[in-house]
Amino acid sequence: MVKVRRCVWALALAALVGCATRPVSPPPPEASVFEKEEYTIGAGDVLLVSVWRNPELSVQVPVRPDGKVSIPLVDDVQAQGLTTLELKELLTQALSEYVANPDVTVVVQQVLSKQVFILGEVLRSGPIILTRDLRVLDAISASGGFSAFADKGDIKVIRRSADGDLEYRFDYDAYIAGRAPGTNLLLRPNDVVVVPD
Repeated sequence: MVKVRRCVWALALAALVGCATRPVSPPPPEASVFEKEEYTIGAGDVLLVSVWRNPELSVQVPVRPDGKVSIPLVDDVQAQGLTTLELKELLTQALSEYVANPDVTVVVQQVLSKQVFILGEVLRSGPIILTRDLRVLDAISASGGFSAFADKGDIKVIRRSADGDLEYRFDYDAYIAGRAPGTNLLLRPNDVVVVPD
């Protein structure tokens, strides 16, 4: 009888411990969005293209959803996926048909193409522009923090990849208590942070 009671208590304790701590997905390897030496232009970014001594050819232009920009004389040019140096070389070559030795400069004036999205029980859902490295807690803070109904223990980070969506879990209370180090992920462009109720 004593052995049976001990077994029941051991099973109850194991179940209680199992319920108290949720398994947390292992964090992915971290790499800063901003570690690259050269920035890659994306749709939504705003560029300043200037041609020295040709102000009529100098424009401030957004990169359209199709990844192109419209430049005087050369019309539509693919910008998405290029660095500013690569776009400069492309525009210099295209403008050389119309201007002798064009001196082109390309500057990214507004970085708007690198975004993460936060949904659910935060005060302000929606996109957040990545202008610096951002972690899950930074995104929640930028969204005004948790709402009163947020389930802080079951936050999901959905990351799109060529092999399909990956999902990581973030337990706020476990992280704050020091039981889930390394789970405050460094967010990547197009990550979706979901705070359930």
